[in-house]
This record gives sequence, C-alpha cells and structure tokens, in this order.
Amino acid sequence: MKNLMVAQSGGPTAAINATVAGVITAAYASSKVDGVYGAVNGIQGVLDEKFIDLREKIKSTDDLETLCQTPAAALGSCRLKLKDLDKDKAQFERIIEVFRKHEIAYFVYIGGNDSMDTVDKLSAYCAKQGITDITVVGAPKTIDNDLVGTDHCPGFGSAAKYMGVTFAELERDCHVYATKAVTIVEVMGRNAGWLTAASALARVNGAKGPNLIYLCEPAFDNEKFIQDVKKQLETNDSVLVAISEGIKNKEGVYVSEQVQSGAVDAFGHSYIAGSAKVLEDMVREQIGCKVRSIELNLMQRCGGHIASATDIAESRMLGMKACQCAIDGMGGMMAAIIRKSDAPYEVTFDAISVCEVSNKEKTVPESYINEEGNDVTQKMMDYLTPLIQGENRVVYENGLPKHITLY
Repeated sequence: MKNLMVAQSGGPTAAINATVAGVITAAYASSKVDGVYGAVNGIQGVLDEKFIDLREKIKSTDDLETLCQTPAAALGSCRLKLKDLDKDKAQFERIIEVFRKHEIAYFVYIGGNDSMDTVDKLSAYCAKQGITDITVVGAPKTIDNDLVGTDHCPGFGSAAKYMGVTFAELERDCHVYATKAVTIVEVMGRNAGWLTAASALARVNGAKGPNLIYLCEPAFDNEKFIQDVKKQLETNDSVLVAISEGIKNKEGVYVSEQVQSGAVDAFGHSYIAGSAKVLEDMVREQIGCKVRSIELNLMQRCGGHIASATDIAESRMLGMKACQCAIDGMGGMMAAIIRKSDAPYEVTFDAISVCEVSNKEKTVPESYINEEGNDVTQKMMDYLTPLIQGENRVVYENGLPKHITLY
C-alpha cells in the first residue's frame, strides 16, 4: 500500500482548500496512490494520529467544487514548530513511525513560511536517515504573499480582491458627510506590505481609493504621517488611510508595541495588531478632527464569497503539482508559480527546493513604493491586477454560500 496524506498549517485563506482539492484530484487519478488521508490540525494531527479518510468525505466533483469555495482550513490548522533536528530527533522519529504505521508514502504540507520550515526539516531528516520510502513536499499559501521562489502565493489573490472591494466601499462611505474626518484601516502584514498595497486596487474603476498607503517596508515616521494627513485634509472632506499592521520606525520598533504586552507566538513572532488604534489617538491629539480606526482582522483572509477565480484555479493547480512531485519522489520541493508576463497574464507551474524558501521573506521592492513612502507605483498595480480577475460560480444553499465540513 502507498497512501498519501495532506495537511494544512498556519493562517487560513479563502483558497487553501482549493489546494487540497488539487492534491485530491491528482491523487485520485494516480495508479500509484491507494488511500488518501487528511491530517487534522497539521503536523500536530500527524503526531496525534488524528486522520480522516478523504475518499469517504470527497466522493464527487460536486464535493470538490464545494471544497474549493469553502474558506479557511477544512482540515484544521496548527502553529507547531518542529524542534531543531540536531537538538531533538524525537518528533521526527515519531512522525516517521506514524507514516509507516499507516503506510503513508507521500506527504503534502500546505502552508506559509513556518510550514515550509517543517517541510525542510522533515525532508532533511529523511535524507539524513536514508529514508527513501516517504516523500515530503510543500505547497505554498499565505495572504501575506511573502514566500520567496513563487511569483505569488495561493490565497493572496483572493485576499487582495477582498481588500480592493472593501476599500472601494469604504471610500464611498467616507465621503457622504461634509465633516472633516480620517479613517485608518489596519491590514495584515508583519514584515511584508503586499496585502496593504492591494488597497490601491480600489482605484481600478475610477474611485479615489485610499488617499495614503503605508507599507511596513519603509520606516514609518510619526511626524511625516501627521503632515501627510493634514495635507490631504486641505483638499479632501475625508481621508482614507491604509496601513500595514507591521509598520515600524527607523529603529525597527513596531508602532503597535505602544499598546502590546510583548508576548510572542510559538514561532517567536510578536503579536502586533493595534497600529491603527495608535495612529487614531495620534490624529485625535495632534489634528483634532473626527477619526476612527478599523482593524479588518480575520475577514480579509476568509472572504470566500469574493474569492478571485484566478486565485482558486491557480491554488488548485499548485495542489496538483505538489501531489505529482510527491508521487515522482521529488522530496524537499515546493510547488511554485512562475510568471511569464503581465499582459497577457501568463504563468507556469514549477517546483523549487524548499530549503530556498523556508525562513526567508519576500518583501515589497522599493520600485513598487512611491518616493514619499505613502503610496504604491504603477509597477505594483501591474503586478496586482491580474491576480484578482474572475469570479467563482458560488453555489448557495438557504441563501448562503454552501460549505463543506471534513471533520
């Protein structure tokens, strides 16, 4: 028996289940795969032997389509960091023991930076121990769009589309009153401002969109921010501002750290939400106009109803590519998107060594940010626009989009 296992890790997206659908599609079609299983809650589910038989859950093309339009991680997720191989082999030994017990020959792990770290470590362990009967492969995802080696990440296109729609709607709402006002919207993005940049998509159909956009790559200057807002208020009744949650000053201190406890997650990342609230208080104190802050929080990553058809299709293709890599014995690889051109938009699907991806971040290039550091350039718009194209045919049930539950 040669069974395949797929699992998801890290923050969910509107497209991560489409990647699972792609893995399932390729696995079902292969004569080299017998059983197809899902680990519940990522690598933690592997350690706990918490599995589901996907052949019992996904029995038709309709089930696959429903899976593709279901947001968040249908298999559950985790943020478990495997220990360093040189310091503790127990986890790795346990994982291999579980795989062999259940005759798992292929393991596809879907996730972002930290998940690719897991793929890298587990693949390295297999290589070091001479394990050739188990192949470990990665499939990318993250709304942060910060994985190197792939032009963009599954989930980002849909989150970017949500961002463009949301800011277009906010911009309309902000201008209904003559009273001077400032609205500051905080967007996810710790060290990479790709998703915040997507707020500029609100301008595609002629709207003003956000007046100011601050990514986390340039150093954030409080005084310049106040000056920028004052200048916009001179000619606008309302000012809409997009900021990355990870904006930080020239010393590298997050703006949000003024209101945070200093706690960190399992991977040592600081909890950084709260930047918009800090800036709201700053505007109120130094400008004195009406001001509000909005933290979009989880909505920006689970908006399946507004998913990009391009994103869903590419996410599914990457799942198929990752599955094929596993079947072909290409361990330690990550499926990736290679962009050939912007107009017409053309991509190919390839695979790169996961060691080139793990623990690295792809930040926004300087050429995509204006000289003032408060907006994006046309290069960014050319990059973003193809990723949000197309709308999925969402199936509704009882007035709401139909979703699938796997466990």
